[in-house]
Amino acid sequence: MVLGNHSTITEFIFLGLSADPHIQVLLFVLFLAIYLLTIMGNLMIMIVTMTDTHLHTPMYFFLSHLSFLDLCLTSVIVPKMLENLVSHKKSVSVEGCLTQAFFVFSIAGTELFVLSAMAYDRYTAICYPLLYGQLMSKQLCGGLVWVSWALGFLDALINTLMAWNLDFCEVQVIPHFSCELPSLFSLSCSDISTNFTVLVCSAIIHASGTLLLVFFSYTRIVSTILSISSTSGRSKAFSTCSSHLTAVSFFYGSAFLRYFMPTSGSPLELIFSIQYSVVTPLINPLIYSLKNKEVKSALKRMLQKGLKQLREQRTGSG
Repeated sequence: MVLGNHSTITEFIFLGLSADPHIQVLLFVLFLAIYLLTIMGNLMIMIVTMTDTHLHTPMYFFLSHLSFLDLCLTSVIVPKMLENLVSHKKSVSVEGCLTQAFFVFSIAGTELFVLSAMAYDRYTAICYPLLYGQLMSKQLCGGLVWVSWALGFLDALINTLMAWNLDFCEVQVIPHFSCELPSLFSLSCSDISTNFTVLVCSAIIHASGTLLLVFFSYTRIVSTILSISSTSGRSKAFSTCSSHLTAVSFFYGSAFLRYFMPTSGSPLELIFSIQYSVVTPLINPLIYSLKNKEVKSALKRMLQKGLKQLREQRTGSG
């Protein structure tokens, strides 16, 4: 990887969410609690989908990967945010900032593909239930996940490599709590027209491609559900999609608005970044555990098994 000329500026300073020390302490406690809950929630989903045989289906295979991506995304952003909230010098090296921007872009991009794959899975399950097992084979599910990671990585690599060749001079303050490519362009004294064009084009192709697949899938799903004569049948079919549709709305909405709105460091921009990178990874496990009977049943079985093993250990030691 060839580095650009970063000799003028060697580090960036984050403005963060607040300059008030008292508010920073409160924010530290808040985001630490959110981060710990996010780790526990997503690990719980990953463990239960891997260990419970009732959940060894394509839907939960994708869900386990979604939880892993959420775990990665929040871990790329929140630990550095927490460090800056308690540090006097809220800085990051240029190379460290670009590295963080790469992982944020890569993981978020991969999550878009996984969410669209989950939409296709729901479309297949509801529109072609008799062929579902054949259409959603283990090979296809694994292939969709690998392609999602590859395309997310490639998209991030292209944009980040171009950003490595930018010169950053004079202005070194990032009006944000993390490094994202749109925030870095405004700090460069190089010509960013090519970088901006590539970013917008890749985001449009990336976003519109996955969103079109989601839209097509749910158009067919809604059409199929409405054709079901029984009310209970319609309700059951819709309940299998409601969790995914909620997750898609939260992530797509905030991520799209963040990357397509002008970079200004406005409170709205920070809110959108917090929503897709911090809040969404927290609520996804809640959405899939509270609104999904199969996950709730699996969690109950896992808890009962754990309590039984604990009682047996105490009995044995007694």
